[in-house]
Amino acid sequence: MATSESIQMEAAWGLQSPEPIRVPARAALAGFVDGGAGLEAVPARGDRGRVPEAEPETHYSVSLSVPASPSGLHLAACASVRSDGGARVAPLLPAGEAAPPELLKQARHQSQPTLTIRSEVPPLQRLRTVSRSDSTRDRRFDHFKTFSGRLERQLSNLRGVVPHDAAAEIEPGDSKISEEGTDDDSGDDVPTADRYFAALEGPELETLRPTEVSALPEDETWPFLLRFPISAFGMCLGVSSQAMLWKTLQSEPATAFLRVSPHVNHALWWASVALMAVVSSTYLLKVVFYFEAVRREFHHPIRVNFFFAPWIACLFLVKGLPHPVWTIHHVVWYVLMAPILALDLKVYGQWMSGGDRRLSKVASPTNHLAVVGNFVGALLGARMGLREAPLFFFAVGLAHYVVLFVTLYQRLPTNVQLPKELHPVFFLFVAAPSVASMAWARLCGEFNHGAKIAYFISLFLYMSLVVRINFFRGVRFSLAWWAYTFPMTSAAIATTLYASAVTNVLTRALAVGLAGIASVTVAGVLVATMYHAFVRRDLFPNDVSIAITQRPKAKFSKILAHLRSSKELVFAVSRHGGGSDTNSESPSPMARGRGRAEL
Repeated sequence: MATSESIQMEAAWGLQSPEPIRVPARAALAGFVDGGAGLEAVPARGDRGRVPEAEPETHYSVSLSVPASPSGLHLAACASVRSDGGARVAPLLPAGEAAPPELLKQARHQSQPTLTIRSEVPPLQRLRTVSRSDSTRDRRFDHFKTFSGRLERQLSNLRGVVPHDAAAEIEPGDSKISEEGTDDDSGDDVPTADRYFAALEGPELETLRPTEVSALPEDETWPFLLRFPISAFGMCLGVSSQAMLWKTLQSEPATAFLRVSPHVNHALWWASVALMAVVSSTYLLKVVFYFEAVRREFHHPIRVNFFFAPWIACLFLVKGLPHPVWTIHHVVWYVLMAPILALDLKVYGQWMSGGDRRLSKVASPTNHLAVVGNFVGALLGARMGLREAPLFFFAVGLAHYVVLFVTLYQRLPTNVQLPKELHPVFFLFVAAPSVASMAWARLCGEFNHGAKIAYFISLFLYMSLVVRINFFRGVRFSLAWWAYTFPMTSAAIATTLYASAVTNVLTRALAVGLAGIASVTVAGVLVATMYHAFVRRDLFPNDVSIAITQRPKAKFSKILAHLRSSKELVFAVSRHGGGSDTNSESPSPMARGRGRAEL
């Protein structure tokens, strides 16, 4: 007799196992296809009377998930297939034969077991199984990755975990993990400015609104590079400006009585260089591996201003260099100012051209970073001996600072993102006029009336914020606290230069006092940053501002579809269960009306 493949079907019922039910493999497969209607294999029309060829036998073990009712026993609930190279042939269970009494008795006391899938395959097929399990990796972050997971698969191939030919056999249905959690809008377009304002709230648009759903999982920690924001360069601004402050205290005649050691400037400058190297290299890795996240930050109405911060920090480092700054070649200044010019053309063009990124709509205190870079470049260029180019950047910065200052003061109805409570970023109001006064003094060669006007504006804004110190209480610590440091340090440097031009006890005391406040503030924020970064480890939370969906209706459409299907199911059940009773027992509306008329 010809040998055929056989399948051993085991019904798992707790600790004891009943007698195995053995059927041919083709019959079992037919049961799978037909929903378990029968176990006998039906031969094809052309194969009736043909003697089956001898085939190598393979032993299969099929576990069935049987409901509590014995009448519900069918092959559609089978869940697990085990394959080993056995050579046994099992007899076929006769059709129509009832299940053993032991099996029925166990079915009355057992509920449906949990379905599991296991497989024992030869080593050659095990490699293909590994490739299928690799296809079930978490794909929720692939939209923000530069390589979309291709690099990981290439490294796995190099290690020999997955063969090259096995990767091509992955079926689309095998990778179903986390597909529902990804954003439906996986196109190349980033969300518009209106979408950012509609989905986010807060002074920096950093908080997701309660009605919005994040495109990335909110109940777990994201990769570190994805959580590292561009606003981290605010730390570099604060520390590098301190190096420039202590160099000014050492060199200016108004503060010569302090006898500041040059070692303080050296230590702060090298610390600034180290911090700048760490932050820049980390964010560069983010650009390489998560370019889509960087792209979304650049289109963020608030975050785009922080792209000026790396170049401003580099200008501070050159300005605070312990050696004389005029010995540096002018090419360094042009190299650092080229990105600032490119960003000016991009951002200022959006402010002027209108649309959803016009200034009246996106104006916030962080926009001062887009202006102050021009003043810092003019200050450094004048210090290095340049003339026309620094004056050009000063004029560009001054024109847009006036427009920005008026826009923020007017509080137009369209500008709704400024909150009532004050925030650390409001101190950026002080930065632009402070640096502008120093830049104009260097351009003119003296601290004249123009420089004094800009300095007095910054001093008034500084005092107007300090007297409202109670409004800054209760603000949760974040990287935004570094917005305190850079404006305070700029005001202290400007005060020192003003004290050198107008020397008296009041100006000297003011210079020393503001310098002390700025230094203590930087030290306190630095300690708080180290505490939250290494002790509490909550300095870099999930950056939900870049994980918004492009179309908010994508998630709600799924909810509506679910509700619609549930409603149809309820209607179908009501029609099926109570339709006959309604027709037989309850009278029609016409009959009820006729009955009321007779009464």
